[in-house]
Amino acid sequence: MNKKDFPIFKNAELVYLDNAATTQKPQIVLDKMNEYYTQYCSNTHRGSHDLGNRATQEYEDSRAAIAKFMKVTTDEIVFTKGTTEAINLLASSYVKNNFDTVILSELEHHSNILPWQLHDLHIEVIPVDKDLNIILSAYEEILQKNPGSFISITHISNAFGIVNPVKKLVEMGHEYNCKILIDGAQALAHVDLDLKDLDVDFYAVSAHKAYGPTGVGALYGKYELLEVMDLYQGGGSMIDDVNFEYSTFLDPPFRFEAGTQPIAEVLGFKEALLYIQKTKGLHAHNASLLDYAKKELLNLEDIILYTQAKNVSGNISFNISGIHHDDIGILLSKQNIMLRTGHHCALPIMKKLGINGTIRLSFAMYNSKEDIDKTIRALNKAVRMLR
Repeated sequence: MNKKDFPIFKNAELVYLDNAATTQKPQIVLDKMNEYYTQYCSNTHRGSHDLGNRATQEYEDSRAAIAKFMKVTTDEIVFTKGTTEAINLLASSYVKNNFDTVILSELEHHSNILPWQLHDLHIEVIPVDKDLNIILSAYEEILQKNPGSFISITHISNAFGIVNPVKKLVEMGHEYNCKILIDGAQALAHVDLDLKDLDVDFYAVSAHKAYGPTGVGALYGKYELLEVMDLYQGGGSMIDDVNFEYSTFLDPPFRFEAGTQPIAEVLGFKEALLYIQKTKGLHAHNASLLDYAKKELLNLEDIILYTQAKNVSGNISFNISGIHHDDIGILLSKQNIMLRTGHHCALPIMKKLGINGTIRLSFAMYNSKEDIDKTIRALNKAVRMLR
C-alpha cells in the first residue's frame, strides 16, 4: 500500500519491519520540509517580514491540523521533541508538585518509567495477565488505595502490540479523582483518535512513529490543566514581558515552547497526519498484515509467541526456542530484512517473562504479505544456519 510514495523503497529488495521504532517518510513530508528551507526559511513569532510571517502561519496551521487530527482545540497542543519530552515536561511542570504516587502498568516503555523515578515519585504498578492484558480488578484495588494519584499508561505496547482499554482506564481513574496521561507513541498511526471522547487529561505522541520526521511530537493537555502547570524551561518566544526583577509569560501552549522550535519538522508532522487521513483502509490493512504474520509464524518450529490476545495492533513479538534473538536479527539483516531484536526499552515486562528480549515485527502501510513471506523464508534460512 502506497510503497511508491516512500523514496527509501527505491531499493526494491528492502523489507522494513521496524516501524514501532520509527517509520519511513513519504516524499510529501520530505518535500514540505524542503519547501520551508528553500522558500521561506525564517524564525516564527518574531519580526514582521514576509518570510517570518509565512513561517509563522505554516507553523500555526500545523498546530491546528494536528489538533483536528486528535479532535481537540488548537490551544491544547504543545509541541515537544517527542513523547519522551512530553512525559518529562509533565513530570517536571505538573506531576512532581501535585502528586505523591504515579500508577503505571507492567507494559510501559522506559520513557514512561524513568521520568517519575527521577522525581522520586512513588510508583504503583498494575499487573498484566498471561496474555499481557491489564488486570482491571488489580487496577481498581490500586485506585482504591491511592485515590487522587497520577496515572500514566501506554495506549499500545511497543514491545507486544497490546492495545489497552484506555477509555475504561480513564473512566475508572476519574472515578477516584486521578489525572491520566496516555502514552500514544504507538497509537498515532494505528488508532482513530478522539481525545475529547476519550476524556483523557493528557496524551503524548511522536511524529516519527506516524510517517513524520524525528525530533518533534506533541503533548495534548486539557486547557484548564495547561493553565496551572509550572514552566518547563525559559527562553525566547514564550514571554509576555521581561525585566531583571521579574517576567511574565504567554498563555498556553506558547509558554511551554521556549526558544526556536523545529519548524520544518512541525510542518512535516502536519503533512504526515494529512497523508494518513487520505489513506483509505489503512487500519484494516495493518490488521490484515498482523493476522497473516501470526498465521505464518505459527508454522515455524519452536516458535514462542508471548500473547494470544486479540486486542493487538501494530507489532508482534516472538522468539525461536534455543536461538538468541540478536543472532536472528543479524542474519535477517544480511538478507535485507530489517526488524528489531532486543528488549525494546521495556525491561520490566521482559524480566517478568523471564527473557532478555524478543524478535519484533512491526507494520506500516507500505508493508505487504510479500514482505512477510520473504521474512518467513529468511527466518527459516537463519534457523537452519544457527541450528
